[in-house]
Amino acid sequence: MKSDLCRRPTSGAVVKRLRQKRWMRAAWLAGCMLAISSGTTAAQDIAVPPKAQVCASCHGVGGNSHIAAIPNLAGQPKQFLVAALYMFREGKRKNDLMSPMASGLSNADLNELATYFSSQKQEQPTAVLTEQQISAGAALTQQNHCIACHARDLGGQQHIPRLAGQHYDYIKAQLISFHASTRYDMDGVMTSAAQALSENDIETLAVYLSGLTSIAPISATPAKPPTK
Repeated sequence: MKSDLCRRPTSGAVVKRLRQKRWMRAAWLAGCMLAISSGTTAAQDIAVPPKAQVCASCHGVGGNSHIAAIPNLAGQPKQFLVAALYMFREGKRKNDLMSPMASGLSNADLNELATYFSSQKQEQPTAVLTEQQISAGAALTQQNHCIACHARDLGGQQHIPRLAGQHYDYIKAQLISFHASTRYDMDGVMTSAAQALSENDIETLAVYLSGLTSIAPISATPAKPPTK
């Protein structure tokens, strides 16, 4: 999502400033990636890293979490995963579970884990959205220019996470934390965006995003109910 600047008319000057801020962050993270990355491996050749097996206890097999408060990692952009682990390791982001888990990871570990989880297939969400939920959620993501950073399908890109199909509880908790300025935010973009949201907006976005697939257009038909 974008900051409250995005609620103003998208003049060329405003768009230029927002893009500069986004790519400054991307450039910084790219530097981290250069130090950490050890090359690209085809997804079919990736074995399950031993440390990924530890992750599975919370994040699920292949990074598909079945715990509502814990995020899905499967199919997230590799650069985002490296950056997130790096932030936890360096103490920028803090979490009672993740901080101690990440503290002992080497750069090679970060790259290996990110390569593995980014290559895994995301499970389809089981939530079924109503037409009203789709309309309200899509309107908010466009109004706040979420798709400008998180991609049109909200599947994430580069250092920006996938939102589509992420757990409702997790999305809502993160938006509340950004709103309260208690969540680490390197450039302040998400904090500004979330502070402009009402409680109802946060609820609407959490419901909408959790019911999307990252391969569907933003106004697509909602996920089908699970087959019995």
